[in-house]
Amino acid sequence: MLERNSGIPLDLGWVNRSCVNDQAVKGRIQDLLTSRSIHADHQVEWLARSIQCIDLTTLAGDDCPSNVARLCSKAAYPLSDSIASELHIGNGLLTTGAVCVYPARVADACLGLERLGANIPVASVATGFPTGQTSLKIRLAEIEFAVQSGAKEIDIVINRELALAQNWKELYNELVQMRKACGESHMKSILAVGELCNLTNIYRASLVAMMAGSDFIKTSTGKETVNATLPIGLVMCRAIRAYNRKTGFKVGFKPAGGIRTSKDVLQWMTLMKEELGDDYLTPELFRIGASALLNDIERNLTNHFTGGYFLAEEMPMA
Repeated sequence: MLERNSGIPLDLGWVNRSCVNDQAVKGRIQDLLTSRSIHADHQVEWLARSIQCIDLTTLAGDDCPSNVARLCSKAAYPLSDSIASELHIGNGLLTTGAVCVYPARVADACLGLERLGANIPVASVATGFPTGQTSLKIRLAEIEFAVQSGAKEIDIVINRELALAQNWKELYNELVQMRKACGESHMKSILAVGELCNLTNIYRASLVAMMAGSDFIKTSTGKETVNATLPIGLVMCRAIRAYNRKTGFKVGFKPAGGIRTSKDVLQWMTLMKEELGDDYLTPELFRIGASALLNDIERNLTNHFTGGYFLAEEMPMA
């Protein structure tokens, strides 16, 4: 069992002296894309493994109990019986990492998973997602509501204004209060990287979020113009590695936004293995925020075993 990140006092010296070499980041990603790849013989295994790291998500304005129940069913049984049999996976042994919904839908998700007998955590976005543009009191109350409704993981959004102003002390203090409001539920801090302007800000915000006790740091809400990209992922992974070396705590990583294809997820898994090691290919430390990704993975696995390639609309929708 992993020891949870308990946070550390804010180290402003460490935060402020941290800088990112953009060209070095680009070079490292180019190296990963050109010299590191998963052999075709192993891609099926890696794709199946990636499913358990997906936070299967619905964050639509028309979410209702019925489509949340459908999402829960897909999370509990992500592959057809025939494909699961080809992979030698027993019934119900492979599930997604979590089901992610709005706070108002947490109770529906908990009920849907309970009816299925599925031991899958419910994650909830909170704190005025996606913008965070509400008072701290309301943001904390939303966390508490989601936890009381049964959410075991809370995806909070940071205050981008504080990050852009380099007001790291106030950002840290807000996050500490959010961590407290989460109680025993895990806190995944969304940096909204597309709104932080540069890689140095992203690295510094990553450190502050971890110092405040975040269990995961997450790239994006999926609503920004720029979401999860490999260069941004590399920067956040390096922050996670530095924090682990300094404190001994392992903090998880969750890219989200724009990860839609099997090729995408294999690239992200390669990045995790190369930068953070095999431990980060497990749902305890790696999650992928996605809604359409699972569909593409199932299409590719079906193609591998049957030779047929179904259209997206011919597959069961997540």
